Amino acid sequence: MSSQEIPEEKHLPSEQGDVHHGGVAVADDPFADPGLPVHKPRIQDIDERAARRSERTVAFLFTLSMLATIGFIASYVIFPVDKIVYIFPIGKVSALNFSLGMTLGTALFCIGAGAVHWARTLMSDVEVAAERHEIAAPPEVKAQVLQDFADGARESGIGRRPLIRNTMIGALAMLPLSALVIMRDLGPLPEDKLRKTIWAKGKLLINDNTDEPLRPEDVLVGSLTFARPEGLDEHAHDFQTQIAKAALMIVRIQPDDIKDKQELEWSHDGIVAYSKICTHVGCPISLYEQQTHHVLCPCHQSTFDLSDGARVIFGPAGHALPQLRIGVNDEGFLEALGDFEEPVGPAFWERG
Repeated sequence: MSSQEIPEEKHLPSEQGDVHHGGVAVADDPFADPGLPVHKPRIQDIDERAARRSERTVAFLFTLSMLATIGFIASYVIFPVDKIVYIFPIGKVSALNFSLGMTLGTALFCIGAGAVHWARTLMSDVEVAAERHEIAAPPEVKAQVLQDFADGARESGIGRRPLIRNTMIGALAMLPLSALVIMRDLGPLPEDKLRKTIWAKGKLLINDNTDEPLRPEDVLVGSLTFARPEGLDEHAHDFQTQIAKAALMIVRIQPDDIKDKQELEWSHDGIVAYSKICTHVGCPISLYEQQTHHVLCPCHQSTFDLSDGARVIFGPAGHALPQLRIGVNDEGFLEALGDFEEPVGPAFWERG
C-alpha cells in the first residue's frame, strides 16, 4: 500500500473536538438536538380582526357543508334515476349520480377544510416536545395527558368561539343524514310483500301441466296436483317472484281421514290446497305418500302430514305449510276464497 493511500493522522478529527487546519471546528456531538426554532406569532395571534376573519371563514365552510348535505337529500328526491344531462367537459352523465357525488363531496371537503383552517389559524401552533414513555403510563402522566387535553380545548378557542362550535356541530350532525338517504336506496321497502301473495278471492286454480282451470272431478283421491293462480303469466318479468310465493299443491283426501277441523272447513269435498314452498329453506315439495298423506321435501327430508294441518312430523322445517282456503264457483271451477292466512316460505317467522 502506498503512502498516498494511508490517510495521515493529522487529517483525522481529534476526540476533543479541537480546531484543525483550515479553521474548521468539529462539534463534540455531530447529532446534537438543534432544538425548536423560535416561535413566530401568526397575524391571528396579534390581530383580533384577522382572528375574526378566520373564524368567519371556518364557520362559512361548516355552513356550506350543511347546505351541501341538504342538497344531497334534495337531489335524491328531485332527480329521477334515468335522467341524463350533459356536463362539460365530462359529457353525458346521470343527473342523480352527478348531483349526489358533488354535494356529498362538497359536504365532506368543507368539513375537512374548515377543520384544517381552524387548526392553522386559530388553534395554538406552539410546538411542545415530550419524552417518550412506556405504554403503561404512570398516574402522573395520565394526569398530564388530561391536563394537556384541557389546555388544548382551551387554546382551540372552542369555548369562546361559539360561531365555529355551533356550525361545526351542525355540519357533523347533518352529515350522517346522507348515509340514511343512501341506505334508503339499497332497494324498495318490503312493506307487506312477504305477508301476501297474488292469491285473492275468486282467483281460479290453474293446473300447472294443462294450463286449464281445475274442477273438483279433475282431482282424484290419492293424486298430487300442482297449481298456480289465474292470470299469472309465465313470460311476465315478475313470474319467478310471484310463483315463489304462490305455488300450490292440491291433494284429495277422504273427508273422514282429515284430522284437523280447520283444514276440513277450508277444503272442498276433501280437496285441500297447501303451499308448495317448504318452510325450511324454500325448496319445492314434490313427493307424496298416498297411504299416509305425507308430503316430503326432497332437499332435507322435511315431512308434513296433509291430513293433520300439514304439521311437521320429521325434518328441520320449523312450521307447518300454510293452507289456502278454496271453494267452487258458479261454473264449477275450483277457486281461492282469499289469500294465505299465514306468510309463505322459509325463515319468515324468525325474521319477525
